[in-house]
Amino acid sequence: MRLDPRPSADPSPPQRTAWARNLAAPVRNFLSAETGGAVVLVLAAVAAMLWANSPWPDSYEHVWETDLSISLGDHALHSDLRGWVNEGLMALFFLVVGLEAKRELDQGELRERTRLTIPVMAALGGMACTVGIFLLFNAGGEGASGWGAAMSTDTALALGALAIVTPAAAVRVRVFLLTMVVVDDLVALAVIGVFYSEDVSFVALGIAVALFVVLIALRFVPRGRAPLAVGVGFGMWLAMFQSGVDPVISGLAIGLVTTSYPPNRDDLERATELTRSFREQPTPELATAAQRSLASAISPNERLQHGLHPWTTYVIVPLFALANAGIALDGDLLSAAVGSSVTLGIFLGYVFGKPVGIVGASFLASRRAFGGSRPAITWPILTGAGAAAGVGFTVSLLIASLAFQGELLDQAKVGILASALVSPLTAWAAFAVTRRLPQRMRARQLGRVAETLVDLADDVDPTRDHVRGDPDALVTVVEYADFECPFCGRAEPTIRELMKNAGTDHLRYVFRHLPLADVHPHAQMAAEASEAAAAQGMFWEMHDRLYEHQDELTPKELIGHARALDLDVERFTHDLRERRHLKRVERDVDGADESGVSGTPSFFINGRRHHGVYDIDALRAAVRSAKMRAKSQRLVAEED
Repeated sequence: MRLDPRPSADPSPPQRTAWARNLAAPVRNFLSAETGGAVVLVLAAVAAMLWANSPWPDSYEHVWETDLSISLGDHALHSDLRGWVNEGLMALFFLVVGLEAKRELDQGELRERTRLTIPVMAALGGMACTVGIFLLFNAGGEGASGWGAAMSTDTALALGALAIVTPAAAVRVRVFLLTMVVVDDLVALAVIGVFYSEDVSFVALGIAVALFVVLIALRFVPRGRAPLAVGVGFGMWLAMFQSGVDPVISGLAIGLVTTSYPPNRDDLERATELTRSFREQPTPELATAAQRSLASAISPNERLQHGLHPWTTYVIVPLFALANAGIALDGDLLSAAVGSSVTLGIFLGYVFGKPVGIVGASFLASRRAFGGSRPAITWPILTGAGAAAGVGFTVSLLIASLAFQGELLDQAKVGILASALVSPLTAWAAFAVTRRLPQRMRARQLGRVAETLVDLADDVDPTRDHVRGDPDALVTVVEYADFECPFCGRAEPTIRELMKNAGTDHLRYVFRHLPLADVHPHAQMAAEASEAAAAQGMFWEMHDRLYEHQDELTPKELIGHARALDLDVERFTHDLRERRHLKRVERDVDGADESGVSGTPSFFINGRRHHGVYDIDALRAAVRSAKMRAKSQRLVAEED
């Protein structure tokens, strides 16, 4: 007997299955690096302080005021080293911030646009309150023009502080804070362009705007977009530099229009085909084609993040701190700073104004007049996030260097650095208080947050799906898997461990098929074999056996597995030969496509995609969080 492992011509296999291995979502990569990045940033700031207060304090300013010019014929770009860091390299930092915000808008929590209202208003409220406190101290005085220095949250330090003071913080908290700081940066950079830019060249500014339009239009160019986009982006930065408006705005703008999307089957299968062709005929032409195909299968947003994020986190932002944080501290400066309206305005604005403004504006945004949407996080957690947002550094130093000179600049730096030290402590205290709230109060708070966005397109159907565990469980774990996938094989013991206490943990597990036939030649037939076993009431027995024998999935070996399980082998063989269960497998694959699944194993917990690692600790933590949310929502429903 011969069984053809290839799918039959009719029905045809689905055309959109994404099979690329998804190691981790970009937002998790972005945020997981913030703890280390914040440490490096702090070390760079300390190094700057030590340098500025060393026996050779003049060398600090001498180095960073060194002129560096780039000339081509009669045209030249002039700036000192500090200017190249602040206006050149920092554009890449804001590019990465914009990229991550765009990914959340396209694929993450913010794809439901109504969820933007609260973090946007929170950002505006935090800035308004901070600036208001600064002006209370400085209105009418010589420091009034520097109000912009008391406005913007530092992205790297705020996210780093959040990761340090509450390592177990949910992704929602970080996304909320990230959204706030992106809005914060947009407004702050607009303020720089309008209020702190001198001798603006509207011709150069118009060229920058035109190039931005060209950049947006490039998404419709079928081939060769990447080098064109790089050239247009650099031209945009150059035009902004020449216009007199701070060119770092260009980085954030470029990031916010760089689309993010999951890979699709056509691109991924083409990449596989070209890679296989190169293996058979290793020519330069095929190598180039395979390389381009692999790159184009991933969105430009994710490719840019992957390449730039380590550089911005561990090199560019610390270099910025080294160039700007150095202050020669002495008794005269400290005594002047204690009584300085500039120092007090900045410090009190950030430490008290930011959290008060964020919480107050969030409360207003949740009222019916503004749409009445629920916050994505609880009010105690939002208060802690507001305190973490009271860290001013990067943009604050940038604006302070534009608004002040001499003693006022030094006093402003003291206020900025003091806020960067105190605000994380305030955030730590806020989260510590939150953890000590009564369990029932925390549950009620959790039950009143916005509903979790559901990523799973197909609801679980016990009459169709393969289910293990408590049928009435509070938490459902759905896995899309491939019997030949080695990663699925490694995850399977983790699932067994997770299911040991399924009844007491109120947990059920659902297995769904996603055979990656273009890379695993036996996966499709193995999936159909498991369904043939299911037709005889033996799905889970076959499931376990196939994972135990992942290297034995040929048609002959599948029949051997059926015989070992005492199935009706003749019926089993007939089912495989006639492809009787092909549509059942394809239905799962269609659901995976609709859910944006891009690899195996992919897990969904109560309909929400689980990103990152899938070891026992990570899955248990995710299940625990989902269970707490489900219990809280049930409690609120009972009270209402």
